Amino acid sequence: MSTWKIDHAHSHIQFKVKHLVVTTLGGHFNTFDATMECHNDDFTDANISFEADVNSITTGNEQRDGHLKSDDFFNAASYPKLTFVSTSIKKSDTENYKLTGNLTIRDKTLPVTLDVIYGGTTLNAYGKTIAGFELNGKINRKDFGLKWSFTTEAGNVVVSDEVRLVIGVEMIKQD
Repeated sequence: MSTWKIDHAHSHIQFKVKHLVVTTLGGHFNTFDATMECHNDDFTDANISFEADVNSITTGNEQRDGHLKSDDFFNAASYPKLTFVSTSIKKSDTENYKLTGNLTIRDKTLPVTLDVIYGGTTLNAYGKTIAGFELNGKINRKDFGLKWSFTTEAGNVVVSDEVRLVIGVEMIKQD
């Protein structure tokens, strides 16, 4: 069994939403952790666990960050972590996978499937084996209790219900 840990310096956990239907805004989590355990070199038997600290959310706007941490969205005071635990990973070809798991935001746990692109495995500058992955997916924020909604006088939705997940991770094989 091999254990892999996320390399924080070379990974990002981002999300993007439509704002007023015409533009896309995003943010990311600064504090997160992930572990992957597997026997197979192609990761087809990987068990993956991930968590992010909701209080580390940043969008580049302090007022918006505070609103996202409030009960209108994540309710960081009551639910300080969001988590993902894999249930399956299916290989489509040499670099494409489908990763399915249970995502928990607030007090809701729902299955989510992410598209994964395997970037390869190599040695880093310190002689450690690393593997790179890009993950993309979509969730409906309201399914997880992120309920805030507002429509302008012109009828435009301020924040879309659909949230795109854009994740890049570098995993380091542990000795």
